[in-house]
Amino acid sequence: MDSSWLLWGSLLLLVPVLMELSPRVKCQVKIGFYCVLCLVASTFTVPACLLWNRGRSVHNMTIIKNVVRSFKYLYGLRFEAKGLENFEIEGPCVIVSNHQSILDMMGLMEILPERCVQIGKRELLYMGSVGLIMYLGGVIFINRKSTSNAKSVMSGVGQAMVQDNVKVWIYPEGTRNGNGDLLPFKKGAFHLAIQTQVPVVPVVYSSFSSFYNRKKNLFISGKIQVEVLPPIPTTGLTAEDVDELTNRCRTTMRETFFRLSGRAGGINGEASKLTQ
Repeated sequence: MDSSWLLWGSLLLLVPVLMELSPRVKCQVKIGFYCVLCLVASTFTVPACLLWNRGRSVHNMTIIKNVVRSFKYLYGLRFEAKGLENFEIEGPCVIVSNHQSILDMMGLMEILPERCVQIGKRELLYMGSVGLIMYLGGVIFINRKSTSNAKSVMSGVGQAMVQDNVKVWIYPEGTRNGNGDLLPFKKGAFHLAIQTQVPVVPVVYSSFSSFYNRKKNLFISGKIQVEVLPPIPTTGLTAEDVDELTNRCRTTMRETFFRLSGRAGGINGEASKLTQ
């Protein structure tokens, strides 16, 4: 029998056991299980990437995507996506989305378009088989603590993006944020888009707080709404327009975030309600 079926069968048998644990223990075990799942799945996926694409390639993301998309069934998560047609643009683009938790990887892979790579912090490269599979998938690693390194890497990203006709996915908040609002955006993604004169495509995921909240020991099944917003063109824009583009994108994404999360009545004061 194929060893992969034994693996997935064993993992599925653990789910009923988890349901009998206390909320706190259940939450911690499910998080730990998720981390182990990522390690095991990436270990089994590495040979496939090496076999089919012979090393580091954006094409490996198709293999990785198909594996990660199966995780949602183990956790009872459902995704409802709208606006996927906005990915169907000619040429490269910069995709920006909100960043809430470790579960974002599932959301990313659920809608990841073809020929798309992500920008990630360098520390992820050293996470064993997870770092290796990210490397093989073409993820671009930057040292966030070194401004000069980040700028030089992003300059290279712009050249490769246009030359290889790939899309680049960036989390402009810079770190995970589950406080029920969007953090201020870093400007690197918008500098990149303007320098290369490619459109910015905003992607917004609804709040996870109704089913995932580590502080409240909450980790249950749930539904995530995803909306891909229309591309924002950058043709003709210059470095002087970076601030305006950043603010425009964040405002649009923030309004969409509250609407998808059931807080369409306005922005002021809504963040605290989403985390209660």
